Order: sequence, then C-alpha cells, then structure tokens
Amino acid sequence: MCGIVGYVGKKQAAPVLLQGLSKLEYRGYDSAGLAVRDDENPSVVVKTTGKLNNLIEKTDEGRALPGTCGIGHTRWATHGAPSQTNAHPHVSGNCSNSGSGLVESEVVGVHNGIVENYQELKAKLERHDYRFYSETDTEVLIKLVDYYYKKYKVGPIDALAKTIVRVRGSYALAVMFSDYPGKIFAARKESPMIIGVNQDEAFLASDVPAILSHTRNVYYIGNLEMAELSAGSVIFYNLDGDRVEKEAAAIEWDAEAAEKGGYEHFMMKEIHEQPKVVLDTLHKYIRESEAEKYIDLSETGLSDDLIRSLSAVYIVACGSAWHVGMEAQYVLEELSDIPVRVELASEFRYRKSRLPKDSLVIIISQSGETADSLAALRMAKEKGLRTMAIVNVLDSSIAREAEHCMYTLAGPEISVATTKAYSCQLICLFLLSLQFARARGTLDGYGTYLEELLSIPEKMSKVLDDQERIQWFASKYSNAKDIFFIGRGIDYAVCLEGSLKMKEISYIHSEAYAAGEMKHGTISLIEDGTLVIGSLTQTDLYEKTLSNMMECASRGAYLMGITSYGKYDVEDTVNFAVYVPKVDEHFIGSLAIIPLQLLGYYLSVSKGLDVDKPRNLAKSVTVE
Repeated sequence: MCGIVGYVGKKQAAPVLLQGLSKLEYRGYDSAGLAVRDDENPSVVVKTTGKLNNLIEKTDEGRALPGTCGIGHTRWATHGAPSQTNAHPHVSGNCSNSGSGLVESEVVGVHNGIVENYQELKAKLERHDYRFYSETDTEVLIKLVDYYYKKYKVGPIDALAKTIVRVRGSYALAVMFSDYPGKIFAARKESPMIIGVNQDEAFLASDVPAILSHTRNVYYIGNLEMAELSAGSVIFYNLDGDRVEKEAAAIEWDAEAAEKGGYEHFMMKEIHEQPKVVLDTLHKYIRESEAEKYIDLSETGLSDDLIRSLSAVYIVACGSAWHVGMEAQYVLEELSDIPVRVELASEFRYRKSRLPKDSLVIIISQSGETADSLAALRMAKEKGLRTMAIVNVLDSSIAREAEHCMYTLAGPEISVATTKAYSCQLICLFLLSLQFARARGTLDGYGTYLEELLSIPEKMSKVLDDQERIQWFASKYSNAKDIFFIGRGIDYAVCLEGSLKMKEISYIHSEAYAAGEMKHGTISLIEDGTLVIGSLTQTDLYEKTLSNMMECASRGAYLMGITSYGKYDVEDTVNFAVYVPKVDEHFIGSLAIIPLQLLGYYLSVSKGLDVDKPRNLAKSVTVE
C-alpha cells in the first residue's frame, strides 16, 4: 500500500522521482506528491489529488522543480480521506502550504504503513504545542521525528531511533532534514523498502521497478534499521546507532521486464508471460540425471526425511494466493496422503486452536511483505511450527523469516490483479506435492507426472491462442450485473480465482460456489440471462457439475463451460464452450484459469475501466 521513492545525486531529482512513482502507481493512486530541495534552498512540496498524471502536469514533468535531492509518494488512503492536504509529503511545521510551495520546516517526509498509536502520539505532541493540518498518521510521525530532533539536539539517525521505538505499527519512512542538504534518511519496520546505489546516485523505493532503470544493485533494509543516503553511498544503522554492514544484491531481471512491451496493459502482458515464467520456475527445480528427471528442493532445505516426519500441512495466504492453496490442497492430499488445511492468513493469525508440532506451515505471498501473512508466519514460529515461504521477491520479509523458502520466477508483476505470480505459485505447490508423494512412498509414475508438468507451458500458449473468441464473448456480457462460477473439487478452486479476477477488475458482482451447494440457497438468485460459468475439467465430477449447470439453465441462466479437449458433448448443454488441452487432471487448473483471466480482462476493457489499477485496490497489502 502506497509507494515511496527517493533520489539524491547530480541530476535534477523531480523527473527521476516522477519516473519512479510511475512504476509504483499500482501501489497507490488517490493522491501523489514530491518534496525536492538543493544545498541552499528549503524544500519545495507539491501535492495533487487523483492519478499521478495530475502531479506530472502540475510540475511540467518535474522540470519546474529544481534540486538534486528529493522524495515522492503515491497514496492509498488509510487515515484521512483522499485530499491534497492529506497527501504526502508531510512537514513538521504547522501549515501544509495547501499542498504547494516552499516549506520552512526542519523535517519533510513520506511514509508507507500504519501508525497504530498515532492518536496517543498526537496527543503528546499537542501538549508540546504542535498543531496538525491533516487527518493522517503520517503527519504525526513526521512531527514526532521533529520533536526528538529538537528536544535532544541529536542527529537525524538518533532522532529516527528515538521515534521508531515509540511507534506501534508498520512503516517505511523517508525524511529530509533542513540542516542536512543532500541527504535522505530512512527507517523501516514491516513495510517494504529497498535502497539502490550507483557511482554518483542513491535511490530508495517501495519496490524494485521504481529504480531498475538506474541501478541493479540494491540493498534490503532490515526491520528496525535506518539508513543515510548520500550521492553514491548509503550507510545502515541499527537502533543503537551502530553501523550495520550489508552486501548489495544484484537484480537479475532487466528494466524491460517492468515495461508493457507493446501490450495495452500490464495485465495482458503478464497473462501472455505465463508460459515463459512457469517454464522458468519448473526448470529452477527440475533436474535431469542419466537415469531420470527429478525435483531438487535442496535450495529450500526441505529434505525427504523432514517431509516424512510431518503429520500435517497448513497453507496460509490471502487473496489469490489463498486460492492457490485451495487448489493445491486437493493435489497434495491425494498424491501424498497427508492432511492439508488451507487458512486465510487474516483468520489464522487470530485462531486459538492447537496445532500439531510436527506440522509444516506454508506461507504464500507474491511480495513477501503481505502484513497478515507475515504475522501468521511469526505466530507459527512462536508456536514452534516449521515454516516455509513461497514468494516472488528475493530477500523479502517472509522469505527471510521462514525456515525454508521456495522462490517463484514470475519476474516483476505490475498489474494489481495477479496472473503470472498466481500460476508460478501453483506450479511450486504442484512440485511440492510430487516431492511429498515420492518421499512418503505414496506415488507411482513419478516421471510421468513430471513430464505432465513440463508440458504445461506449451499448453498454456495454446489456450492463449483462443483469446479472440473470449474477447467476442466478453463484448456480449459487458453489461452483466451478476455472474456465478461453479465447480467441484479442483474446479471449485479454479472458480474462486476466476470470480476474484472478474470482480476486482470489471466491478461486476461475481461469486464462486461449490456446484453441489447451488441448491442450498444460491439458485434462488438465478434469473433470465444470468451468466453462470462452470469449470468442468475433472472427469469424475463432470456429469454432476453439468447437471448443476442444467438446473441453472432451466431457470433462465446463460451458460459458459470450460473443459478439456474431447469433452465435446458439453456443447449440448452450455451456450458457449471453451476448451483447454488435456493434461493430468491434478494440474489442469493451471490451464483452466487462463480463459477466466482473459474474460475478466476483456470485460474490464469493454467497460473502459483502468485494468491495471482497479479502484480501491493496491498490489501489495502491507497493512491490516
């Protein structure tokens, strides 16, 4: 939630900051702002409401703001409604200058996260004659830094240290001090932040794409750590003010991976990248000897002996990652004969149930920073459970804190609605399922299953070849008010994700139901013309789900069915059929989801909506 950037170097800062914010606009979009300064003049703060383009126009693409040091922010509102006054950056003085102009303040800053005790801190500051112009917790945080800076007459790092030990909640904080031109100071707890350096410049950002065109060498600032950025250098500190030595990590994917590459939207680009990134993820973990192909999980530290010692698996995640777990549950349980429970992280972390000590808790998160998932991971560790992360971002918080980590190779995913990260997470859990089954001695045909997995990328490409038919169908249903998705078993899990894709980017109300539950209330909502989409990929459940769809049709529903090649009798029942290539039915969900991704996309486009940045949503949910 929210995007922050910072730059100090020899270039004019504002254009660099705006370029970085444009790469982070998926993180926040209700307002944006910059604070820029040079060695001799106070900071100039400019803020606007609405999309980032408003700020770009107001600053003449940054050219109107001189200065080589600055910070910027795109906001996703938490405390305080979207407004120019509530937009970041915030200042330690008592007036925000209505969002624009010179600021004679000791401290100017931007913040991502939530200060949970901001009201208590605000009351303290008011007793010391501070006045507040906004409704935000961020203004409280900036004024608290100013308070300790002046009270103890210390340097910026000590002032930050005294501040953050008083703050409950999460933050990625970047501030500039009037007494320290040419420097940016940062602090972090829970919320993501990276710092990049090249010969003459230093950068900070919420995510890699913001700085990737400038440097590939990045540092990951740890929890309760601080940093001092100068042109060409960065120094890290712990809470005691002692220096912390860090090594830079090299980002392997290039800047082009974070560009649209000729596609109209990032989402469509990322849908089409799925065959490649799934193949990359498979090749990361599948090896070949003279005797056979095999899965190598040595990088994760998950040994066969450890797998055999487990009595249960808990898969914990949020949103689409939870849907990955729902689908993988069927596969892992059936192949390896181990009990699996799938939990929403936001619920799991507050559960009081007793968990077996010999369980494995698998946390799934694209960013590796999802607040509820990170809290669930920590809770599991406190209970003495073994933990494993499946993440896409190297050295993210969840990756660092889990005992075992399995990386997906999805590359940067910019669109808020996940597609390729979802598919890579699913592939990782398929690989885990096979390895669990082999280690536990519950699987015949290991090599055959691996070949089926390796065939998925090419078959994904074949599904994408059918996109024009789906585009045509979407044009007919762009005015739909309600859409229902039904399926059984793995198909039900596919429907959960398909429904989420539909609602989050097309704003059409949609629900996913286990098909057998339709008669227990939901079928009362079916009216003439209601679109019902059925996933029908599981042979053993095919006829039952088809019967449930016929019950909907008899009440006026219009039917769309997704199934595999060969099941052509589906056309006797549904009005519109989509076929995916045959693959082992444990894994076919990775193909069946693609038509639903495309359908949601084309419905959104046909309605003229912002596909990549749907309203009220942010890519990485780093606050509760």
